[in-house]
Amino acid sequence: MPNMVVINQEGKELHEITLNPTVFGIEPNQQVIFDAIVMQRASMRQGTHDTKGRSEVSGGGRKPWRQKGTGRARQGSIRATQWRGGGTVFGPTPRKYGYKLNKKVRRLALKSVLSEKVAENNMIVVDQFKLDAPKTKEFTKIISAINACNKTLFVVAPDEDFTNAFLSMRNIPTMMMLTADGINVYDIVNANKIVFSEAAVKCVEEALG
Repeated sequence: MPNMVVINQEGKELHEITLNPTVFGIEPNQQVIFDAIVMQRASMRQGTHDTKGRSEVSGGGRKPWRQKGTGRARQGSIRATQWRGGGTVFGPTPRKYGYKLNKKVRRLALKSVLSEKVAENNMIVVDQFKLDAPKTKEFTKIISAINACNKTLFVVAPDEDFTNAFLSMRNIPTMMMLTADGINVYDIVNANKIVFSEAAVKCVEEALG
């Protein structure tokens, strides 16, 4: 079973906890991780691209010349696709790129990336994030004390009082804070380190265990 030392905001060791091996100690499934990331990135696409077809461009209300007798090819509108200023053929139109994965696949992907972070020693557990006031300078001290690096993801429990910590952290580039019920594969993989509060670990274990 994977064990983790819990530290405080000053970086001092407090006690040791045993992580749920079915959540933080499985063999990572790389294919499932890949599928989950592709799904999330597809869902992030705006899909607002749009081109005008021949019915949407301006002009071309009449036939440019008569059908027969001119020696030229027949034309019905100067806004047909072969004309300059004409409509686009099969151009992109607004659409949604998002799709869903099965619930079991999403859960397995989350377990896989969490287990990967533990195996690579890129996960830290802090007892709590408690600040008296929102001060970025104070949160920077915590980052140094717990040895967090650039691109760190902080995870807290939804019922914790993390408002001051969040307000202090949000001005620091490459740092992100999520609640335990909002963690996702893309943000975990994108982070070099992931820092859980002790309460957040229990929340994740209850949800995925």
